[in-house]
Amino acid sequence: MSFVDLSSRQISCKLVYYGPGLGGKTTNLKYIRRKTSPLQGRLISLATETDRTLFFDFLPLSLGEIKGFKVRFHLYTVPGQVFYAAPRKLILKGADGVVFVADSRIERIEANLEGIGDLRRNLEEQGHDLARLPFVIQYNKRDLANIVPSERMDECLNPGGAPAFEAVATLGNGVLETFKAAARLVLRQVDKG
Repeated sequence: MSFVDLSSRQISCKLVYYGPGLGGKTTNLKYIRRKTSPLQGRLISLATETDRTLFFDFLPLSLGEIKGFKVRFHLYTVPGQVFYAAPRKLILKGADGVVFVADSRIERIEANLEGIGDLRRNLEEQGHDLARLPFVIQYNKRDLANIVPSERMDECLNPGGAPAFEAVATLGNGVLETFKAAARLVLRQVDKG
């Protein structure tokens, strides 16, 4: 849950980017970092030699003030590889919202299905339901030739009708739109709570 510090008038929210390996989670955070003020925190990545996320990526962002409270978002990515189940569960703990970054390529549909199933299971183990958590889905790599149509991606991965965005994270297309939608949902939840 979001942390509201009344004495310092600050709200801290945790947003986790989840999805299959090499789907574009880290690329999303790198783009967000490039487009934010140099005064923001720096992107911290624990990656392998081949630039794959080993444990997580972390990017702290200040979003200004809302109703007299400073708003900070802590953006995390999880490792996409199946054998990193423990770190994914740990990073997901306490998330205020989730962005699922799906790889749009035809050959990655099974990895996407496995990833969304894993997300649901991990949330259930922590007593949460994906349908009740601020959730946005991103269909990344839309610039490639061998992609699944968005309508089919929705059928497979988004039966609940969460906000969905097409993206090309390497170019920044759809990245900020995805983040802003997720941040709005999280802040709406904080306002209710």
